[in-house]
This record gives sequence, structure tokens and C-alpha cells, in this order.
Amino acid sequence: MTRPIIIAPEEFYHVYNRGVEKRKVFLSRADYDRFVALLYLANQTEPADLKYQGRSFSEMTEDRAGEPLVEIVAYCLMPNHFHLLLREMIEGGIARFMQKLTTGYTMYFNKRHERSGALFEGTYKARHADEDRYLRYLISYIHLNPIKLFDRKWKANGIQNRSGAERFLEKYEYSSYLDYFGKKRPQGKLLEQDIGREFFESLGDFKQCTAEWLTYNAEQDKV
Repeated sequence: MTRPIIIAPEEFYHVYNRGVEKRKVFLSRADYDRFVALLYLANQTEPADLKYQGRSFSEMTEDRAGEPLVEIVAYCLMPNHFHLLLREMIEGGIARFMQKLTTGYTMYFNKRHERSGALFEGTYKARHADEDRYLRYLISYIHLNPIKLFDRKWKANGIQNRSGAERFLEKYEYSSYLDYFGKKRPQGKLLEQDIGREFFESLGDFKQCTAEWLTYNAEQDKV
């Protein structure tokens, strides 16, 4: 399949995919935790052992070797899809990373839930992010995705409970939102240290940008 864009080192890309037939791909906390761990383990030039069972994120992420294939700028997992903002570090890095990530997770998911076949909807999708303003928007957009779980129609109708939505985001574990807020947790090692400072002048700047997008009507977004 020919891609509509050329992926090149040092460039940023919004990468995403969803479950085949829009099915849920995360059915339990263990599923989310495994995918998050694979975000770390799959991001290396050396082969990775992806068959861990019953180990914590900290334990699984002790074993990565080799150079990173990509830089993870932001991520968010939703019940039936995921969003990643990546910067390719070596030529072909995103393709190698995504192959390891989705293959490893599909093997885990199919075994755990006694199924077979494809889990994700074809090849991952990727959009080039080549402007600073668009990058800031993407970081906010990715981190705001969980609000759909709090208020399904918020984009069409606006946020009815702004403080409640913000509290919900601050408790949602399966995105890099908490890491941008400076919370110390093992999952923080997925991101380069202080990655947010490359795009936002301060924590206040990040909060303001995210708050502005809470009122954004994203009717034209297709993801």
C-alpha cells in the first residue's frame, strides 16, 4: 500500500489507528498497561522480547536495549483506538516501531482474549505535522480525547461541566497528559525529559492552550 506522505527523520507525525470494525482493543486495565509498556519496549533498534506476563511497567521497561526508533511526543489510548505524536529518529523508524508495537499487542490481545486475526483496521494512518501551531494543536487534541468518555457530545455541544472535564483528564492514566503536568510516574520515561518545553513555554502555557481547545468545535476532524 502506497502512503500519501513520505515519512522522514526528524519530522513529526500524528500516527493513529483503531480496532477492526471499530471494536474495542482495550478491554481491561491489563490491556492498557500492556500497550503502554510496549510503547517503551518496541521503541528500540534491537529485537525486543514482548512476551512478558504479570510484570509491572517498571519491571518490563528495565530490559530495553539499543537506540530509540522514534521520539514519543504525546500519546493517548482510548477504548477502540489510539493516538501517537511521533518524531522519527532514524530512517524507517516509525514503520519499524509501529510494526513491533501493533504486532506485539495483537499477539498479546488475541492470546489473552482467545481470538485470532487482525485487531487493528489495516495499516496505521499518519499525518505530517510541519508547523509549530499545528503541533501545539495536536498535543492538545490528543490529550483531550478522553473527554469523549466524560461527555460524548462535547465537541458538538461544548463542555457543560468544564471543571468536571478537567478533573477527569487529571485522573486519566492512559495518556501523556499527566506527564506534561509534571507528575512523576514510571510512565514518564516514555517521553524525552521535558519534551513539553519544546512546544510550550511553561506549564501555564500548556494549560492555557489545552483550555482553549476545550471550546474548539472539531467538526472537520475525521479521527
